[in-house]
Amino acid sequence: MGSAYSTIASDVIARYQRLQGKRVRFVVGTDEHGEKIAEAAAARGLPPQAHCDQVVEQYKELWQALDISYDTFIRTTDEVHARVVGEMMSRVWDRDVYRSEYRGWYCVGCEEYKDELELEPGHACPIHRKPCELREEDNYFFALSKYQAALEDYLAKDNAAFVQPASDRNEVLSWVKSGLRDFSISRANVKWGIPVPQDGAQTVYVWFDALVGYLTALLQLRGPEKATLADLKASGWPASVHVIGKDILRFHAVYWPAMLMAAGLPPPRRVFGHGFLTKDGLKMGKSLGNVLDPQALVGAYGPDAVRFFFMREIAFGSDGDFSEGRFQDTINASLANGLGNLLNRTLTMLWKNAPAEPGQPLCLARGAAQVPGATRLAGAAERAAQAAQTAYEDLCLHQACEAAVGLIADANLLLSELQPWHTFKKARQTRGGGSEEEKAAAIDALVAVLETIRIAAVLLHPVVPRLAARVLEQLGLDASGLRWSDAAWGGLAAGQELRRPEPVFSRIQRDFVTEPARGGAHNRAAA
Repeated sequence: MGSAYSTIASDVIARYQRLQGKRVRFVVGTDEHGEKIAEAAAARGLPPQAHCDQVVEQYKELWQALDISYDTFIRTTDEVHARVVGEMMSRVWDRDVYRSEYRGWYCVGCEEYKDELELEPGHACPIHRKPCELREEDNYFFALSKYQAALEDYLAKDNAAFVQPASDRNEVLSWVKSGLRDFSISRANVKWGIPVPQDGAQTVYVWFDALVGYLTALLQLRGPEKATLADLKASGWPASVHVIGKDILRFHAVYWPAMLMAAGLPPPRRVFGHGFLTKDGLKMGKSLGNVLDPQALVGAYGPDAVRFFFMREIAFGSDGDFSEGRFQDTINASLANGLGNLLNRTLTMLWKNAPAEPGQPLCLARGAAQVPGATRLAGAAERAAQAAQTAYEDLCLHQACEAAVGLIADANLLLSELQPWHTFKKARQTRGGGSEEEKAAAIDALVAVLETIRIAAVLLHPVVPRLAARVLEQLGLDASGLRWSDAAWGGLAAGQELRRPEPVFSRIQRDFVTEPARGGAHNRAAA
């Protein structure tokens, strides 16, 4: 689920930037080399390449199910990637690489040597909780210590946005200031990897290999012959943001910028490390039987529900917890009862009470911009759009969701206060007089509510693209050419044809599809 969480968030960022009219290159991929991969393949009785091919297909199926709109899928077993890694190695080799022996505690799961001070009792990895192996190898090392001052300068206050959130930046600063040590960039005893161009007896360390994948993803679009580091700038480098789990922050915020500096290349503009996920308050693990399967969630609830829960309920950058009870309650409250029910009620009242010829489509006699007395909702919509834009730009994705959900609540509150259904009932009973004026005012209020719903759909489109498109379709609009500027008040114009109301998001009424930890229980909130 951790990979799915990172990728959903990245997709939300990419979709928002596309709404802003930006040229976006959204990269996902797989790191396929290293000892851990070779062991997993052997356990399945498969060659490493066959194992990787199957895993890649599983990822692609998951990204399709989650509506991930990636532009490039990079595989580190691609031939073009091996050439880019070789060129990167050549750039740093003469000045920043040397050969030496190393003895230390190695975690296969992390694919790195651990500092003895960070190990748990029994020399266990603090992440995988398994004993590390004491190894001694003759490897090639990258002179990371040479870049101590350069990294400290780069992480200075005038470049504070490089590592986010602030807690991660402070952690990176602490690592750097504690003194950087050179790290091994080759393996003598790992055969499943890219051979070191200068010494075919060794393979490139998986993290040196994997990080260069960000460059290959851009360069491979220029064709195999043009995939050279000299073309990086023209291909879109430096990247605007790397979205990662905070467990691999050191590689991305310390090793990676130093490698790029050594190669004469600029670092990415921003590295954002999100938090860890737990389930029902417990760390997920096979031993507890509580691993969260994103495919099962999507199969049961659909992509919009999964995307919305993780983007709204977990402050991006902080640790977060999943409970299926809270998941169902959140989706029902915000998407089914909030957005979906409000749209259905409003359209139903308009179809029953707005003037229209029998058998003819319902068209708005007056657009949202011409509706008198819509100042309250128009102002709320403007504030929500500005708040959502700021939140998306700052990668506060939960706050972007909150802005849209709050706007929907404003529209629901207005309906509850005006109670237009009473006005329509009175107009049917009196047939004329002042009640007709009241009816017209009630219709205007419903148009203002629909306009508010339309704007909320624009604000939520990066998070719930399918649902947003269905909402706009009910309003007679097409989401294919949507832009962020469409969040301005007045999009529903006079003459706009409205569709007959159909449910756009059904309330969840089903049993749980995930299991609690063994010996635990679901933390089900009151419905």
